[in-house]
Amino acid sequence: MYFYWHGINHRGKPCQGKILASHHSEVRRQLRLQKIHLTKVYSKPVSRLRLSLEQISTQDITLLTRQLATMLATGISIMQALMLVKDNQSKVSMRALLTNLAHQIESGAPLKQAFAAVGHFDELYIDLVASGEASGNIAQAFDRLASHKEKAQRLKSKMSKAAIYPSIVLLVALLISALMLIVVIPQFDSMFASFGSELPWFTQQVLALSLFIQTHGILLLLSILTTVIAVVGLRRFSPRLRILLSTVMFHLPLIGIVVRETFFVRFTATLATSFSSGIPLLQCLNNATNAHYPPYCQRALQAIYRDTSAGMPLYLAMRQTALFPEMVLQLVMIGEESGRLDEMLSRLAVYYQTEVDDRIDKLGKLLEPAIIVLLSAIVGGLVLAIYLPIFNLMNVIG
Repeated sequence: MYFYWHGINHRGKPCQGKILASHHSEVRRQLRLQKIHLTKVYSKPVSRLRLSLEQISTQDITLLTRQLATMLATGISIMQALMLVKDNQSKVSMRALLTNLAHQIESGAPLKQAFAAVGHFDELYIDLVASGEASGNIAQAFDRLASHKEKAQRLKSKMSKAAIYPSIVLLVALLISALMLIVVIPQFDSMFASFGSELPWFTQQVLALSLFIQTHGILLLLSILTTVIAVVGLRRFSPRLRILLSTVMFHLPLIGIVVRETFFVRFTATLATSFSSGIPLLQCLNNATNAHYPPYCQRALQAIYRDTSAGMPLYLAMRQTALFPEMVLQLVMIGEESGRLDEMLSRLAVYYQTEVDDRIDKLGKLLEPAIIVLLSAIVGGLVLAIYLPIFNLMNVIG
């Protein structure tokens, strides 16, 4: 919520403003850092729209990480870097996060504890920061984090863009078809009835579909919406359904291959980044298990962590899951035996990143003509159903 405050600054002049925070104590702490003596404070709830706009996104964290990496590489301290980034933030929520983070560090907390206390940072992020602090090379740790997050962001963006175009075209095709069935085709129904002859079979089916949509269209739409909402709700509260849906997604033709290879990119890149920073393998696997992977993959990663904890080599634990291809297993085995696991994982991440990029490009090139053909078939079929009786009538008159 927003806190409106009145106070006196270090020059003895009255001042006022507003702060987006979760509690009065956070407001007092922020003003104390600015050397403002608080005299009055009251809160107002934030609108849903404003709250959604102020939410901290993964892009915000990625940008923050890159800014910190760039500044720390110049030799300035972490506190100076945080203050510089905070002063140039447009989001109130990000300024509040950075202020809180600076307060944690200023009070003497280790970086791992400070980043964990403010939220919005995952376990991998916190562990890499702690590793950088312990080794005395915090700038390199932030640079690795920034590179890792930027690659993950690019991959996510590419996947989203690949899904947007076909989704929009299919939606337009459905809207045009519904419009023709509800508005256009019924106009011809009475005209066809005046012909006094039997209509072509295809036209009869289209008229029957038009009548069904007019009669039961709202009920059909409500049923679809209810089903979607029910599946989404059950997916949130049912682990079995989440695993089932992710398993089906993994084994779909074409799309399933992209989903699998995207997981390989994320898993190998995350493991390579954390392992090369000096984090123990079991801790790396534990972080991977808690990451936002599909439930089907999380179950496999939990099994890998359990088997590796029991002393099994990583490549054998991965083979037990039947999730990874043989090339991945062979390179992981070579990396374990040669002591170059991070290098092999990095190579795998680069290889599968290239594969995913190529496959998404090819899938996009295949989908474009397929969608155009589908759209033409739907609209052309409806137009043909309208004109077939007219052609038959013209033949009879002729």
